[in-house]
Amino acid sequence: MSKILVIDDDASIRETLDLYLTEEGYKVETAQNGTEGLNKYVQNPADVVILDIRLPDVDGFSVLEDLKEENENVKVIMITAYHDMETTINAMKSGAFDYIHKPVNVDELDIAIKKALKSLEMEKKIDGLLMEPSRSFRVGDIIGTGNEMREIFKTIGIVSQSRTTVLIQGESGTGKELIAKVIHHNTSPDEPFIAVNCSAIVETLLESELFGHEKGSFTGAIARKQGKFELARYGTVFLDEISEMSINLQAKLLRVLQEMEFDRVGGKDKVKVSARIMAATNKDLKALVKEGKFRDDLYYR
Repeated sequence: MSKILVIDDDASIRETLDLYLTEEGYKVETAQNGTEGLNKYVQNPADVVILDIRLPDVDGFSVLEDLKEENENVKVIMITAYHDMETTINAMKSGAFDYIHKPVNVDELDIAIKKALKSLEMEKKIDGLLMEPSRSFRVGDIIGTGNEMREIFKTIGIVSQSRTTVLIQGESGTGKELIAKVIHHNTSPDEPFIAVNCSAIVETLLESELFGHEKGSFTGAIARKQGKFELARYGTVFLDEISEMSINLQAKLLRVLQEMEFDRVGGKDKVKVSARIMAATNKDLKALVKEGKFRDDLYYR
């Protein structure tokens, strides 16, 4: 039976989540402040911690940091009444597995918990393989040995358990697109995998390639065209060299990630997105964020 620890100063939230999660088959403990929550975790570690960002005795981010020091693999789902992007970014920067806005939607929470538990299960399985140093491994079309490759295989296994956005960083020629294809095959094998090289297409054409356009939206637009996000359906759009994407297009991509919708070039109707987005770069995106060349809110999505 998986164990869940709920840390929230709101008694009604604790009681509601305790009742709901117990009915779902979890063993539940609750705490009304950060200090109590940390003590309970140390005494009886939980598989997943549901943590309020605002607590009466200590900041939720400090509790998250302490939990990570106790167990770097702990899965923490943060809940907050604040819907600003800065809070979301800070949560992900601090190592939260997921975040949910109040009032808590129990269906959304249930999905987040199941993802966290699947991630834990995958980590444990691959950790067992890491104990066999002489073994050769194969994941899709990738074959390798050594600790570095095992860590890559471990990460592939973890991200293949969900449809979360993925960023792959590495030098040119190191197989970033191949890794993306393996993840895609593990997640959506029957859906399209569409790769777009952001450095090979000028900005105006790249916007049309990704989002499509309406008839007459610009010179040469003689008919409506579907973009890659529409054509991918429930598959994957792989954005290679995303560091070369302009700030303007980054803003439009951020909307896709946040709201799962966009407008075609020259269009007024919203188009829903179902595709998963993976991206790759051979540059240091954190450095580009500091230089103002890449959006921080997009980086932390």
